[in-house]
Amino acid sequence: MQIFLYIDNKKHLLSGIIRLAKSKKYLKKGANLMINHTDENNNPEIQCKFGNAIRELGICRLLKESNIRKKKGGSVYEIFQFLLLLVFQNCNLFHFLNSKKQDLAFSKNTYYRFLNEPGYNWQRFLSLLSARAAAYFSSLTHRERVKCLVLDDSVIERNRSKQVELLSWIYNHVTHRMVRGFNMLTLGWTDGYSFVPAAFNMMASANPGKHIMGAASGIDRRKSGYKRRREAVCHKPDAAIAMIRNVLKAGIQASYVLMDTWFTNEPFISNILSEGLDVIGMLKDNKQLYHYRGRLYNLKALSKLVAFNKAGNVFGSITVTTKKHDIPVKLVFVRNRNKAGEYIILLTTDCSLCNSEVVRLYGNRWSIELFFRASKSLLCLGSEFQGLSYDMTVSSTAIVFTRYILLEWLRRKANDPKTICELFYVCCDDIQDIELCTALSNLVSIFMEGLRTEAIKITNAIKMQLINWFVSQPAFIKALFPKSVWEV
Repeated sequence: MQIFLYIDNKKHLLSGIIRLAKSKKYLKKGANLMINHTDENNNPEIQCKFGNAIRELGICRLLKESNIRKKKGGSVYEIFQFLLLLVFQNCNLFHFLNSKKQDLAFSKNTYYRFLNEPGYNWQRFLSLLSARAAAYFSSLTHRERVKCLVLDDSVIERNRSKQVELLSWIYNHVTHRMVRGFNMLTLGWTDGYSFVPAAFNMMASANPGKHIMGAASGIDRRKSGYKRRREAVCHKPDAAIAMIRNVLKAGIQASYVLMDTWFTNEPFISNILSEGLDVIGMLKDNKQLYHYRGRLYNLKALSKLVAFNKAGNVFGSITVTTKKHDIPVKLVFVRNRNKAGEYIILLTTDCSLCNSEVVRLYGNRWSIELFFRASKSLLCLGSEFQGLSYDMTVSSTAIVFTRYILLEWLRRKANDPKTICELFYVCCDDIQDIELCTALSNLVSIFMEGLRTEAIKITNAIKMQLINWFVSQPAFIKALFPKSVWEV
């Protein structure tokens, strides 16, 4: 394309571009500006990392399969992408909609209606997405590599809230005090290298007397929002078993469930075994009794049968059966590195495992603790959207979990040694660069459209300045306009 330009001055040039932009509506909304930009040559320098990941994971199709769709208005795909990438802009939804970029986004009500919709099945979306990511990660390792499910909970505090739906008094085991908020029960998948959050339940207290606000009335019982509210007030073991069933139904493959001392008890172990999975968990010194050589022993009595004067970190193991269900389990006694002279006890229902393998597999449980830390400190879990409905609590959590899966996908796809935290800040920088390139590309496109329609004209002096500017730009900016030819 050859350009011969005629205009009076720079003021008319700028005003002509602005008028043309408003009339032609060249600027796309929200997500398209931030993640969907690609140049015609697929230049990797100016292509957002998330664009390929979102397409490879098939997020658009998974949204439709999870009944996350709209009959009119803005595209659900664009709205979801905008909210998904918002944390990498170093601002929340309120600040973005009150900034200079507000014209690039949909209205505030559009996003809040999306987050507050009770008909969207976010749990199904997350399970399908995690199943796809886990299947790809499994293809990168040996077929015999052991995969595990990791179960744990974390408190999401909302101490400044008073009218949030299903807000309850929850005991925080870290600070040892009662706080307002939710107990986020989480189930994840790990192969020892990557962690993929697969399901969650934002649980309120099972005791109605500890509810600060009750559930909203008038929710259609056929919708997912009604089912989520019922699951939020059930007992934690029942919610955990339901999550495990849903994850296995989605197609995630695993051999063991890793859990801490709270979940490692005989009734819960029996329920997990009925789902076809083995258990590896840590025991605490309580009143549980075990059969050993025709007698009943507690953990303290069993520990006397182990020699603790051995070198190394594993002292030994004993195979026993549980008292009520007669489940054969193997108890492994391991040195406590944090407290000299003490030990910890690991339990597994797979008695064929050697002691060192039990310790190695249980070490994979730490990946969920790293996930909690990254989600809260970097991905704004529990602090990004401060809505009052329980549906917004669920949808915002699902968006945060999706962000983590995308970061893990990018790290594993590129065989990148970076941690999730490092990759998060790299993606923040990349998205800022994408915004600059996209804005420049849109501006020049509007300018060229004005030249073709003769809506704007420039003088020879301004033409020379534009040519000199274009020639002096780096290669990645020139690559934005491969079909442009500038002549004097």
